Amino acid sequence: MSNDDTITVEVAYALPDKQAIIELVVAVGTTVAEAARQSGIVSKFEGIDLDSAKYGIFGHVVASTQVLREGQRVEIYRPLIADPKAVRKARAARARERRQDSAPDS
Repeated sequence: MSNDDTITVEVAYALPDKQAIIELVVAVGTTVAEAARQSGIVSKFEGIDLDSAKYGIFGHVVASTQVLREGQRVEIYRPLIADPKAVRKARAARARERRQDSAPDS
């Protein structure tokens, strides 16, 4: 393959205590999922399921079939462990309770 036939991309994955960004050279026309597989990132982290993972490019969610361009970074997203709306609601309820508990008695 000549340089005109390849591009350089990165594949990133992160856990709270461990992160990896792997740079690799792939063929022009490589998809997000193909780059993730070619990166070998699954050997560095237990439990990555590339078939069901959500992907992004620089923070924007994309399809696994998205064709990559030079310099893009594929991000592999972990499944959410809590519903963000439910977490915000619970946090707001706790804040209300604290305000009520600390309000001076009239």
